[in-house]
Amino acid sequence: MSTKTLKAKPKAKKTPKLSLLRDVIVEAVLDKKAEETVSLDLRKTDDAVADFFIICHATSRVQVKAIAENVIEKTRLALNEKPLHSEGFGNSEWVVLDYFDVVVHIFLKEKREFYQLEDLWHDAKRTEHV
Repeated sequence: MSTKTLKAKPKAKKTPKLSLLRDVIVEAVLDKKAEETVSLDLRKTDDAVADFFIICHATSRVQVKAIAENVIEKTRLALNEKPLHSEGFGNSEWVVLDYFDVVVHIFLKEKREFYQLEDLWHDAKRTEHV
């Protein structure tokens, strides 16, 4: 009988590029008047799928889409970065932009209240952005 040892994903150190990516994304969501924007530092959280989550919400589907499109445009222009994957543009109730180390969640207000994503990662360091 063989035993496999599972190794956790090595946590990345806070690099200038990672901080810059996070800052550009936060600026882009705030440019489009996203509400209650927070970033969660998941680097010290076991089994985290990314180093940071950026979470915000909007009051309409049009605004959700505008915020997501602005993030994509600003990260491309400032850092030549594109999301590895995006999801949710079809109904624009919850758009996810995956930049590997940083995952952006843009919710319609009611969906954010329903899913309470921040509560799932309550042990992460939380920073509010205004």
